[in-house]
Amino acid sequence: MASKCNLRSISLPSRPHPSTLRIEEELNRIKTGEGSSASTSGSICLGLSGLEELYHCMEDLLNMASTQQVLSKHQQEKCVDELLDGSVRLLDVCGIARDIVFQVKEQIHALQSALRRRKGDSSIEKSIVNYTSFRKKMKKEAKKLIVTLKQMDNKIGASTVLDQDHHFLAVIRVLRELNAMNNSIFQSLFSFLAAPVSGKQTTWSLVSKLMHKGTVACEQENVNEFETVDAVLCTCSSNVEKMQTAQKRLEALESSIQGLEDGLESVFKRLVKARASLLNILSQ
Repeated sequence: MASKCNLRSISLPSRPHPSTLRIEEELNRIKTGEGSSASTSGSICLGLSGLEELYHCMEDLLNMASTQQVLSKHQQEKCVDELLDGSVRLLDVCGIARDIVFQVKEQIHALQSALRRRKGDSSIEKSIVNYTSFRKKMKKEAKKLIVTLKQMDNKIGASTVLDQDHHFLAVIRVLRELNAMNNSIFQSLFSFLAAPVSGKQTTWSLVSKLMHKGTVACEQENVNEFETVDAVLCTCSSNVEKMQTAQKRLEALESSIQGLEDGLESVFKRLVKARASLLNILSQ
């Protein structure tokens, strides 16, 4: 993915344990995908889908009696508090991401409506200005969230695990890596949302690229969907053909955003369930 977030090596013995093998296999699969793709909506949707599967594996792990026993036994250790704190922060970040994506959908719908009405250049121009203003605010917020996630990433694995129980070490290690994977994918999401906002003076290089190579070619080169919309909005004005092109690209962006919204909703539910399971184990 484009953010190129390097998942830090969790400083615990990496010797696998039978109970965590499935999670480790899924983690390795997602890491391989991350290293070979850019932060497009499609790659992020795949990452979110991978997270959902990881949490399904985590649920199975937490349902194991042996896992519950070791976590309950060591519930006073700082590393366990660290995991609980991380789960709250991830829930907050995922909730914010859902809100932003929902706002993007609303902005797209408003712009689509203005383009369909075609009540005059001034009406369309006003809608484009409103959309561009929203994009600038979203970019600023997304960049702040990336900083927050990087700070969270630095805290993962900060505490020392004193107990040498093999199963406990394996569980803590994969749960830390799961949190790190969350951070990585959310950073990619916010990098996608923080795409440069192109104005009339700055968008011509992208317009030229789109005209020269075509939309399909640019998609293959991982051009951010927001930028392809910006390129045509800056040139559509009252040109009917270009307004139709803008509508098509907005529809494509809307479809991409819907995929992200669905993925975030699924991950959010998994995060809630995972935290509830951990709290339930630790309260026993």
